[in-house]
Amino acid sequence: MSRQGDNLWKCNGLSLVLTALFALFLLAQIVSGHAAWNADRLDHHLPPDAWSSYLTSGHFLSATFENWESEFLQMGMYVLLTVWLRQRGSAESRPLDPAEEEERIEPGPTPWPVLANGVWRWLYAHSLSIAFFALFALSFVLHACGSWKHENDERAMAGEPAISLAEHLRGAQFWFESFQNWQSEFLAVLSIVVLSIFLRQDKSPESKPLSAPHRQTGT
Repeated sequence: MSRQGDNLWKCNGLSLVLTALFALFLLAQIVSGHAAWNADRLDHHLPPDAWSSYLTSGHFLSATFENWESEFLQMGMYVLLTVWLRQRGSAESRPLDPAEEEERIEPGPTPWPVLANGVWRWLYAHSLSIAFFALFALSFVLHACGSWKHENDERAMAGEPAISLAEHLRGAQFWFESFQNWQSEFLAVLSIVVLSIFLRQDKSPESKPLSAPHRQTGT
């Protein structure tokens, strides 16, 4: 239950702003992607696609899920790696000494899977990484299907025969699309892990306090 004086914006401002930014940039992607795809079709003397056709096209599906796939892989791996691995001085790392860790639990009802014990407790204990990897798997499949459809669309425009999904997955294009995003996601994570050793952002939970020494590990 919200405390007195709390409101929707105060309690959910971060998720509301992130949702709005996601929707804004997704819309911008659709508008610009639709224009780019139709320009490609016109170059091949084909009529432009309608909005409804574009949203189910390989061009849109491949580009969208190619990026989502890498984001969920990044977050899932990051959640798991930070369980076992440490980085001295990083705000993104658990303390080097487990004795320095403190579990802060605010008053409130305990989630029911914790009370249920057994398999429900185990699933709840690993639910964050399970969710990220499930979303990664779903995005990977949708990226593969969208990329395959896009390649066949391009082959059709060039007057070439379509290929099977298996043939597409054996080719270089799909894996090039995946690896170019995967490497950039891990570079981004590496950057915040290392930069948070030496740099600060006042009042951010992703940063150590301004007066904290560089060697201090964790927030």
